[in-house]
Amino acid sequence: MPFRGRSALRRAAARGAAMAAGAAMAVITGLAAAPAVHASPSATGALRWAPCDDPNYSGTECATLSVPVDWAHSDGPRFDLAVARRKATDPAARVGSMVFGPGGPGDSGVKMVGRNVSRFSPEVRRRFDIVSFDPRGVGGSNPVTCADDLPAERPSPELKSKADFDATVAYNKRLRADCRARTGPVFDHLDTAQTVRDLDALRAALGERKLTFHGSSYGTLLGAQYAETYPRRVRAIVLESVMDHSVPTTHDFLQSEAATAEDSFEEFVKWCDGATECALHGRDVRAVWQGLLARAERGELENPDKPGTSLSSSDLVNRIAFTKFYNVDYAGLATAIAGMEASKPLPASPTSITPLPEATPVFCSDWHLPVRGYQEYASLVAMMNRTAPDLPYLLPIQMTAACLGTPTANPQHRLDAHGAPPILVSNALHDPATGYPWAVSVAQQLGRSGVLLTYEGQGHGSVTNGPCMEDTVDSYLTNLAIPARGTSCPAVPS
Repeated sequence: MPFRGRSALRRAAARGAAMAAGAAMAVITGLAAAPAVHASPSATGALRWAPCDDPNYSGTECATLSVPVDWAHSDGPRFDLAVARRKATDPAARVGSMVFGPGGPGDSGVKMVGRNVSRFSPEVRRRFDIVSFDPRGVGGSNPVTCADDLPAERPSPELKSKADFDATVAYNKRLRADCRARTGPVFDHLDTAQTVRDLDALRAALGERKLTFHGSSYGTLLGAQYAETYPRRVRAIVLESVMDHSVPTTHDFLQSEAATAEDSFEEFVKWCDGATECALHGRDVRAVWQGLLARAERGELENPDKPGTSLSSSDLVNRIAFTKFYNVDYAGLATAIAGMEASKPLPASPTSITPLPEATPVFCSDWHLPVRGYQEYASLVAMMNRTAPDLPYLLPIQMTAACLGTPTANPQHRLDAHGAPPILVSNALHDPATGYPWAVSVAQQLGRSGVLLTYEGQGHGSVTNGPCMEDTVDSYLTNLAIPARGTSCPAVPS
């Protein structure tokens, strides 16, 4: 989930769009025909590299790549895709270019290369030009833009009645119309099947006969569908923290997301029970947490980021707890919980939920998860709360509300990447957003091409977690060395 993101569509075009990792979508009223995607892509001109304008991107080069708005009509309107690279630090040992597929959806690959290149191992930085891009609709690539005030008007996802359900559908329709009008025609072509074509155009523009790719979180959907679309053009693909785009139903999707989030909460409780450095050590962690949830429900829990204002139970779950699970910051979470518990209760008052980041169009274009009315929605909420009793109002059910009534162009299906070379599928056993069963499923769908690498620890993203993981991934990317099937790596202290 779906997948951590950052900027909202309502922001200015230069600031881009983002959405939280781990998010989900729902009700689709119609399915647009997916474009034929197997023809060779074409791009206009070569990449003209120059130092990036952003002074924070020291050592990074930027370029643009002209691609069609709609690959089904490649002779039609075009837009510029923003691209960035850092050259290999050892040119004599350079293997080629490795393209990074950003997550979210809505994360900026340009920003990743410019500011966060340390998330790649020293060996990968030494041997590859690291290249990424802002996917269509994000950052410098014709970003989705909406009226500034609309996101704040979103109805609460805690739908209590049919009237709430109908109001949300109506709001989503109004928001979508506004965003489409402000963004332009690319708004209707944001799905991953289109981005697969952009990725292959980038491969060709880089002069690479075959693609070397590392996709993280939502970027794994891009890598997997690239392998399916162009299996003979793959050199090496790493899928890290894996999305399973074959999950068939809304119920199955939301249940799996709830189960993997609750698993991470249980890992946190176990850590606190055994770690003296936990601020809640020796206490009933779950009881303390449930007490905070009850205070948040009543509007009595102070927001630690905005003293004097209340924190909703939804924000307590998703902003305070869930984000800590990504980086396995259990100590930080325990300290935050202890601090909130000790805070003076505020006078009971209505709470507001932080508006969702508005980069939902990509996700809604990729997932057909219908909800047939309020009663079904309420049953899904109840199912998730049974599955994850410690984490009500998880982001996936909020995204279900955010995507009610929107169309999808790239619905779920099982992978068929026949003819692709070995693809490395990497996942932690306890990932809060993309559960380990999804990685197992994707490896199985890839058949002989799928090689599962298991990290026996926690967190969202794990390819550089310790020498075992790092060396295995580095050897695969640089030398195409395939680990033995069933390879796993021990957890390292966080």
